[in-house]
Amino acid sequence: MTVAVRSRSTVDRRAAGFGVAAVVVLLVLVYLGSGGLRWFDAALAGYLIGVLMAVFAVVYRYLVWLQRPPTARLNRRGWEAFRRKGRVGHNAVGLAGLVATNLLAQGFIRHRSAARWAAHQLVFWGCLLAAAVTFPLTFGWVHFESVGQEASQYQAYLFGVGTGTFSATSALGFVIFHLLNISAFLVIAGVLVFLYRRTRDPGALAVERSGDFVALAGLFAVSITGLFLTASTLWLQGRYYSFLTNLHALTVILGLLYIPFGKLFHIFQRPANLGVHFYRDEGASGPQQRCRECDRPYASAIQVADLEDVLPMVGFDFRDGAGGNWQEVCPSCRRKLVTAAQVARVGGFG
Repeated sequence: MTVAVRSRSTVDRRAAGFGVAAVVVLLVLVYLGSGGLRWFDAALAGYLIGVLMAVFAVVYRYLVWLQRPPTARLNRRGWEAFRRKGRVGHNAVGLAGLVATNLLAQGFIRHRSAARWAAHQLVFWGCLLAAAVTFPLTFGWVHFESVGQEASQYQAYLFGVGTGTFSATSALGFVIFHLLNISAFLVIAGVLVFLYRRTRDPGALAVERSGDFVALAGLFAVSITGLFLTASTLWLQGRYYSFLTNLHALTVILGLLYIPFGKLFHIFQRPANLGVHFYRDEGASGPQQRCRECDRPYASAIQVADLEDVLPMVGFDFRDGAGGNWQEVCPSCRRKLVTAAQVARVGGFG
């Protein structure tokens, strides 16, 4: 086996072009959705700038990621399996099920650890709720107006269209005006579960990386500074509110800019990985690769062929020099061959 390492530092113009296009589309939607900026709050301009920068970076990195040989091959195979003749309807239903079980319920994590699953669920739904509130408000797509002379009655508008009224003193009003606080408590609870597990679980400690704590620290900072704003309003008569507003805005903007470059980028990678399920099912229903040593099937033929084709593209060549490939040997036989080679190299066990 030979290994070659190559680096690329050039800017991908195609990905950059799509990133700019995404920013332009979002700006147009902000203008139209806010009634020509009528309902856009200038105080939230900093958040909007942060979102625009994050959108460009996410689109750019996502497209570059899709062009990597392994990702490109899996992406192509996934779509081929999904669009297979006579299976589109069945696969569409299966896709809906995968979205529910893998993306929303995250059942694959529950099988590994209940605590890990609970932490993911708390952070996932907390962030999803915060995004559903923050982005429409920042873009001016949602705003509230008082109804008549009743100071406690409000009407919510979505894209300038009234969607219903509610009382600020009612249970519904309390929930609406505290959705961000609720999301903050969910995220903080999830972060604490993550931290507890990562400082107590031997398996988690063994694979711990510094970037894992950066993501948790960012989520905690955004959530806690948001709660500080509510605390200043309710219990401190607005003291330090200006400072806390700037501090919260800073944590949010830095968090948005971190997404494309840190661990949180898997938010966008996970949906694309659903295609792997269709690829795996396609391989399971097709011919199987048999080990050249023991003649037992160990993987789908299409997967082995793809590995033999893609691995040299990323610097790994498993050709054995005799016209074959070590990918055509099952894992069990590989271990035996490696052991035999090591024993031969040191001259036996004795």
